Amino acid sequence: MNTALTYDEVVDGLGDLPSLPAVVMELLNSIDQEDVDIAVLAKKVSHDQALTAKTLRLANSSAYSLQVKVTTIQQAITYLGFQTTRNLITAAAVTGCFAETRCAGFDHKAFWRHSIGSATCAKVLARHLRFNQDYAFTAGLLHDIGRLVLVSCFPRHYEKVLAWRARHDCVLLQAERAVLGIDHVEAGLALAEHWNFSDTMRLAIGGHHAPEQSGAGFLATIIHVADVIAHALDLAQVEDELVPPLSEVAWQAVHLDDAACLHLLRETEVQYEEIALVLLP
Repeated sequence: MNTALTYDEVVDGLGDLPSLPAVVMELLNSIDQEDVDIAVLAKKVSHDQALTAKTLRLANSSAYSLQVKVTTIQQAITYLGFQTTRNLITAAAVTGCFAETRCAGFDHKAFWRHSIGSATCAKVLARHLRFNQDYAFTAGLLHDIGRLVLVSCFPRHYEKVLAWRARHDCVLLQAERAVLGIDHVEAGLALAEHWNFSDTMRLAIGGHHAPEQSGAGFLATIIHVADVIAHALDLAQVEDELVPPLSEVAWQAVHLDDAACLHLLRETEVQYEEIALVLLP
């Protein structure tokens, strides 16, 4: 079989993907907007009981250090703020959206463990850098979403990618380009367009493997470093996991000294455990 894919073929395959709840699409599309009717969105989310329950479990986890137990979305917004609550709703929805696909060699849970690990690390790193933690968490969670696009829409093709990687002992990005002629970054950007992600998210997804490129934006730098650290900590629990190369430009940009780096690693591991417990079934 011819394993090469074109960008247009990937775009055509997006119609077969599951849809996110309409309210989550609204939240993702409005991430850069300030004039959002919070009460209306809280009411819409509350109509989805499973999504509400998962969001509230996350809000009440120690990662968010609330002194009170929140029992409604409106309460979560009151105590955590709208941006953080939106971030939690998005995380709860996206991690439950994609069904497991039969693709030999692809570990669905390991994929989400790494994504949640990257999101957690990005949030901790963003706090250290005084950058928006909610943007960082959401972008960290979604940075590899193109991989799920390829696995879900083209499982037989992706099996060959995984087999090629195993034979050549390389990172997935290299295997994707060699076998498909397209990679998960391009597939992620196609989905970002299809789901109307904000420009903030698109830049982070598009630049997370090349944060030094002109116009990539600082969020791409944060996600790149968080991605590498999540791999290095082996939060996905994958045997023989390869750590992707770290951009020297990105590492210099986050200027972590030894003490800050140690704190980042420790906080990431602590927060990851609890967040993963809520988000992964």
